[in-house]
Amino acid sequence: MITIIDYGVGNINAFVNVYKRVNIPTRIAKTEADLNDAQKIILPGVGHFDHAMSELIKSGMREKLDELVMVKKLPVIGICVGMQMMGNSSDEGKLPGLGWIDASIKKFDETKIKQVTRLPHMGWNDVKPVIYSRLFEGLEKEALFYFLHSYYFECNNPNDILATSEYGDQFTCASNHENVYGIQFHPEKSHHYGETLLHNFAKL
Repeated sequence: MITIIDYGVGNINAFVNVYKRVNIPTRIAKTEADLNDAQKIILPGVGHFDHAMSELIKSGMREKLDELVMVKKLPVIGICVGMQMMGNSSDEGKLPGLGWIDASIKKFDETKIKQVTRLPHMGWNDVKPVIYSRLFEGLEKEALFYFLHSYYFECNNPNDILATSEYGDQFTCASNHENVYGIQFHPEKSHHYGETLLHNFAKL
């Protein structure tokens, strides 16, 4: 069972549809009570960092999620802004993050980006795993994923870097610390590559 956190930020139905195609049951959590019996958790997110953090806090699920992730060590994956929320802080806002991974969220240096339209980083890009992870099984070579972001995840511990991509500079696009996973790209928009990754997460 995959529990998808619905706090008003993110395309929840896209994840439900992906898991339907591979016959894996899902549950949508909108309240703390909906998190009872959770086994694996997806934290999606789009938009502004502070807005996403505020909406998660208003949902009443923040404390329960901390317990499930940090105490009970349930597998969790944050996606796009959901990944950024797992860090300590963001250049995009003033609110503290969840602190599930020791990382800071930084804005891309536009002077290093060669494209005419510099930000956001939007479109398909290579993702290169730097260590073996079951999350990327079958995706070790030539995997492309869809990105849409202007800020990136900077791990304070290099051992937490799971995969990198390049936009101006090389940046961390996937992170892992113990049971906590984060990916900057959108698997729900990345066709069979994304389906493979989400299926892999369900098997962790």
